[in-house]
Amino acid sequence: MIITVASFKGGVGKSTTAFHLATYFQKSAPTLLVDGDANRSALDWGARGEVPFKVVDEKQAVKFARKYEHIIIDTPARPDEDELKTIAEGCDLLVLPTSPDALALGATLKMVDALHDLDTSYRILLTIVPPKPNKAGIEARNAIKNAELPIFEASIRRLAVFQKAALEGVPVSAVKDSYSAIAWQCYADVAKEIVNDQGE
Repeated sequence: MIITVASFKGGVGKSTTAFHLATYFQKSAPTLLVDGDANRSALDWGARGEVPFKVVDEKQAVKFARKYEHIIIDTPARPDEDELKTIAEGCDLLVLPTSPDALALGATLKMVDALHDLDTSYRILLTIVPPKPNKAGIEARNAIKNAELPIFEASIRRLAVFQKAALEGVPVSAVKDSYSAIAWQCYADVAKEIVNDQGE
């Protein structure tokens, strides 16, 4: 299974999403995380500590891909039209993370428009969702559903423990923090939806 994570806007949890989906799928089969982002966030994350899966850049991906059952791809931020076509048509599922703010949602809707004529399966993932009583997450979800766009039922909460995980170079589940289990469950729920959809 090839899962690609892409966004027209930075700062929406794209690399965090790719990293934690790779962590989840490694539990069931050998998983490769391909870091195609110029910032090399996933490679840096992995270099700081210990991760349960292999992380490579896009140049190394060809060499390693055949050895892995699952491949998660962290794409460059703001891909152009040609890049988006390659990204979208080369995977089983395209995950589009977006925070619930207006700028991020606007960028996601632009990406959805760009995907319209491409042969791809995609789903929007709400990330960095603020805690109640803030209603931004609910309002964003309603807007996406009203537009009849595919969206994950699970969402990713705004939790500081994700930054801790990146600094320590480990998945969030490995951080000693009272919120680590809650944070990990967010991504586990997303991954379970993917498994159910793909009939794994």
